[in-house]
Amino acid sequence: MNAPIPARILNQHLIDPEVCIRCNTCEETCPIDAITHDDNNYVVDASICQACMACVPPCPTGAVDSWIKVLTDQPYTLEQQFSWDELPAPQALPDEAVLGAADEQKSGDAAQPVQAGDEGAIMLDGLPSTAAGASIPPWSAAHPYVNLYTHKNPVTATVVGNYRVSGDDTESDIRHIVLDFGSTTFPVLEGQSIAIFPPGADENGRPYHARQYSIASPRDGERPRYNNLALTVKRVTIGHDGSPVRGVCSNYLCDLKKHDTVQVIGPFGQSFLMPNHPGANIVMICTGTGSAPMRAMTEHCRRLLKDAAFDGRLMLFFGARTQAELPYFGPLMKLPRDFIDINLALSREPGQPKRYVQDLIQERGEDMAALLGSAHTCIYVCGLKGMEQGVLQALEAVAAQAGHDWPALHAQLKSQGRLHFETY
Repeated sequence: MNAPIPARILNQHLIDPEVCIRCNTCEETCPIDAITHDDNNYVVDASICQACMACVPPCPTGAVDSWIKVLTDQPYTLEQQFSWDELPAPQALPDEAVLGAADEQKSGDAAQPVQAGDEGAIMLDGLPSTAAGASIPPWSAAHPYVNLYTHKNPVTATVVGNYRVSGDDTESDIRHIVLDFGSTTFPVLEGQSIAIFPPGADENGRPYHARQYSIASPRDGERPRYNNLALTVKRVTIGHDGSPVRGVCSNYLCDLKKHDTVQVIGPFGQSFLMPNHPGANIVMICTGTGSAPMRAMTEHCRRLLKDAAFDGRLMLFFGARTQAELPYFGPLMKLPRDFIDINLALSREPGQPKRYVQDLIQERGEDMAALLGSAHTCIYVCGLKGMEQGVLQALEAVAAQAGHDWPALHAQLKSQGRLHFETY
């Protein structure tokens, strides 16, 4: 008689719906389109996923690094994953089961090399990546805390300030919102983010998912030595296609009054972190509310400067349609020019030619080339997704003019955690 065929086991790649903040990073990062989503969950198609691990390092919460052993002929379907509110319990597996080939790559193991022709995936320090920027922080970055509070145990914060930071004469309503955590531990670093639950439910009766926002204040608080932080929030009234839309969470936040409370989870983010040594040079490239982490980094350096603990260089490229739509324009203009080199790109300012951040980068090519040539320089880009290509092309042009090998320099910046993108 033939011996029974042993069952094969797949270490199925899943996304934890209790931890996921629906930021879309995993779906954008996956090089083979194995990740998709509906209004409820982000899910992984077991028939496509190759466990290449490309999506794991960029995930701000770690939700995508979830794995459950299942029989290869009984993986969880997309329909099942879409319906989950939490991960299922591990399946009961037969004793005679043996590991299938898919078990060779799993969470916690080193990712196997990506073979040539793997849908454009490249290797970064042993991990595959298709991102334009690094998935690791600079070597000197402070240690971040992440996921201290999740969907199961959100923390309550109190609104202690809500201020408009765009011009009163513009329709762009951008708010600086300060949240106080009282005696609740909530340590953050510049470049991290939190997520907030808007009240109410969607058309299916499910409570709204939390929305993610970058932190706009330094690690020691918007008000120094107070347990608080700030956000930069734009009221969303128009969709990407130009049609009227009311952003669920942005309008909720922009309408908050002093003493109101909000439900918060986080903090999130382990790579978009500033260097933590006094001689660092920081190049910040942003548009609109992408200025939030740049404000946090700038303010932290300004406070360090008072104690002679920072002697690097700050260079800012800040884009908006008009000057009135530049958040924090007034306070920004009051910063000493020998502390921060400010370059404003206005695309619809009356009487002025259209200028974008990538144009200014090339105009300041000599200074940018010098910074690119320094091992102490870190570059941060935050704003709309569409700006990535223009910024990369501008950096490539500057590098080429200075005689740098851009592909080699780009790879070095990524592998050393010195080029970061946070776009949406």
